[in-house]
Amino acid sequence: MQVKITSKRQVTFPKRVLDELGVGPGDRLELVASAQGFLLRPRRIDHSLLGTLGDKISNTHPPFDIRAFRDRREQGHGPSVRD
Repeated sequence: MQVKITSKRQVTFPKRVLDELGVGPGDRLELVASAQGFLLRPRRIDHSLLGTLGDKISNTHPPFDIRAFRDRREQGHGPSVRD
């Protein structure tokens, strides 16, 4: 199977490939170097590494607004923290 690289170095994968990988818009893919070339695999969050915060956050605390956090450029949060 071949895919075309655009002038902006973007690639469109066939729907069948993305369906088999179980990814969709906004998901990330990881390229892993191997002896045969590069392997493409979905980048998944390992939920077992995330601690539960349910017992540490009060029910009266407002929910976290990720959009507002990303828009706070004046507070010195770098792009790697916001994204």
